[in-house]
Amino acid sequence: RRQLHIRDLESGKTENVTKDWDRSFYGFQFSKDGKQVFLYGNHIGKNVIWSYDPASKQKQQLTDAGYVSAFDVGQDKIVYQYDDLKNPADLYVMDLDGSNKRQLTAVNQGVMSELQFGDYEQFSFKGWNDETVYGYIVKPVDFDEDKTYPLAFLIHGGPQGSFGDHFHYRWNPQTYAGQGFVAVMIDFHGSTGYGQEFTDSITGDWGGKPLEDLQKGMAYVEANYDFVDTDNACALGASYGGYMINWIAGNWSDQFKCLVNHDGIFDNRMMYYSTEELWFVEWENGGTYFDRPENFEKYNPVHYVKNWKTPMLVVQGSKDYRVPETQSLATFTALQRQDIPSQLLIFENENHWV
Repeated sequence: RRQLHIRDLESGKTENVTKDWDRSFYGFQFSKDGKQVFLYGNHIGKNVIWSYDPASKQKQQLTDAGYVSAFDVGQDKIVYQYDDLKNPADLYVMDLDGSNKRQLTAVNQGVMSELQFGDYEQFSFKGWNDETVYGYIVKPVDFDEDKTYPLAFLIHGGPQGSFGDHFHYRWNPQTYAGQGFVAVMIDFHGSTGYGQEFTDSITGDWGGKPLEDLQKGMAYVEANYDFVDTDNACALGASYGGYMINWIAGNWSDQFKCLVNHDGIFDNRMMYYSTEELWFVEWENGGTYFDRPENFEKYNPVHYVKNWKTPMLVVQGSKDYRVPETQSLATFTALQRQDIPSQLLIFENENHWV
């Protein structure tokens, strides 16, 4: 959790002004007169800008949709980069109080005029422990409410991340909407933008709460969206999402007709001994593998390979040192040796972000 500390240069006193503000921030800027601070960060499936008045200690949310990925503060305006699930990034401008928003650029106007995108909405349901969990559903292009559509069930990585109201440049649900799928994305326990306790709840529980949230999210979609054919579904994920694909293969295999696993963890033990990001796996599992092997093994997909039966596409970048190539080779071997329909797609010059 990134918090904002402000130091008074005359007195030397430093104050954490966001300690009671349960969000994590990506960056900040002061207004030109120094009387306001503007911050941006993840918030309930969106990335928004807030203003904060250090004198009154009052905060105000200035944007309430989409994804703000950068901004700059002028004398009386804020210019910001904005995108959402139907629009790639462009520059927008608004007053310092969030009013008078308008678009400045239309960089992709020519291309966009030739493309169609599916409509979308955010929903919520009771997940693990009856706590509120949010998700998005993206309808197919040329949607007809009297028809039913196959489902692309996207699972985000991190796992401390979010699939939100964002025109993602690698995992974009409109890719599937354009091919006649409904796309669904669940921000399971561990996701960012819902408070630190919610984010921290996944640590040590990778295969527990998140799987329950995904299952309850699927049940919610089945009960509330008649146009979704949940029996004709494919689950897709990368990194932690790829881990979850392997976990689903062993623990929820009857739900999906196919699985897509990009750079996913297959064996937590060898992941520990081969990743370049040791801090992360030690943080998530409470120490080293040799000191806390039981933590690594509790939700280790390798132990459930005998339950696998769902066809899987495995995608890997050879220059991925986060989740090394051997994890995907092992996944593919486990599939092939059990005669499960499977393919392995290798990008030799790509890293963790194909």
